[in-house]
Amino acid sequence: MKQLFSGDKVTSFTETVKEIDLFNKDTNYIEKIENTASIDTEKKSGLNNPPFINYVTFNRMGLTIRNLNNILDSEEDFEMHIVDSSSIDNSWDYIQSLTDKRIKSKTRLRMNLGPIYPVNFSLAKRKPDQYFFTIDSDTYIKTKNWISCFMEVFEAFPEVGLLGVMRDKPYPRYMPAIIPRVKGDLSYLELKNAAVGADLDFVPGQLQCLRPELIREIGYWSEENGYGDAELSPRVVHYTSFKAGFLTTVEIDMTQSVSCDECQGKDLCQLNKSVNTCYFLSKSLNFNESFAQKFRWKYLETFNELEEGKRTAYCASVHDPESIRKYLYNQTWAAENFEHYIKNSNKYRNQP
Repeated sequence: MKQLFSGDKVTSFTETVKEIDLFNKDTNYIEKIENTASIDTEKKSGLNNPPFINYVTFNRMGLTIRNLNNILDSEEDFEMHIVDSSSIDNSWDYIQSLTDKRIKSKTRLRMNLGPIYPVNFSLAKRKPDQYFFTIDSDTYIKTKNWISCFMEVFEAFPEVGLLGVMRDKPYPRYMPAIIPRVKGDLSYLELKNAAVGADLDFVPGQLQCLRPELIREIGYWSEENGYGDAELSPRVVHYTSFKAGFLTTVEIDMTQSVSCDECQGKDLCQLNKSVNTCYFLSKSLNFNESFAQKFRWKYLETFNELEEGKRTAYCASVHDPESIRKYLYNQTWAAENFEHYIKNSNKYRNQP
């Protein structure tokens, strides 16, 4: 396995990596898996399978119930896999109560390792020819036939590998530079620049779909720089044969909290609400901004390496050992990224 090192930025972390030992074959951050289908036997095929939906929860049970129930209310066909990143607000109890046949697996992590670990965990399960959706738990999808809307554009525009939608309330609506693409009654907005390091010049990931042919080129979200949406778009646009863009026919709402009085999970909730609400837990344990500030240099260095030909667009994952053997993978960077969340996003786990 090849590794890249970058001077003192890595040497200061050597002892911490030994403590985490994330890549030891005996290390397991999966606490529980409930499969309602035989994933291993089904994974060999992929043709004519419904799209794969990755849905990750981390506290905010009331909002999760509102938004996930809305998705399950749809009559469209899909294969859903739910990952709970060690919520402590009864989210897992709600997930276990779900009986929809389109839910194929429910997984609980014993620690929160940040947003990249669970999405790649799900992506490693995907069948080879399956489209891959990832949906944030704060996304309420207003459009009933939203999967069909995505599929129509993918079919009409074979050059599109990544499609998402614009952020919406309570976030200010913002669109980076785009190029309208039209074929008959169908259209999408192609991301024009996807400039590395530019603010919001990417397709945000609250509701996003990847074409299977694109996944063959990019592998996984980068665990090495951990920059999620901001790294995925420029990697796709500049280093693959595909385009990225925005769908305009799917509407969402991104309300950030549900009051305890309005919560559909009141009967499940065991939190002492005078101390912590599920929204407070989610907000106080979200360390994405501090991560971005601390490790921006890895994001920039990754694209320097791509530009210099030191790596390809394919990113490997700890969930796919074969990918780590075949492709360049900076194990030290990845372990440091996961450790940022292990140390910061699990501090209430042992409290009553």
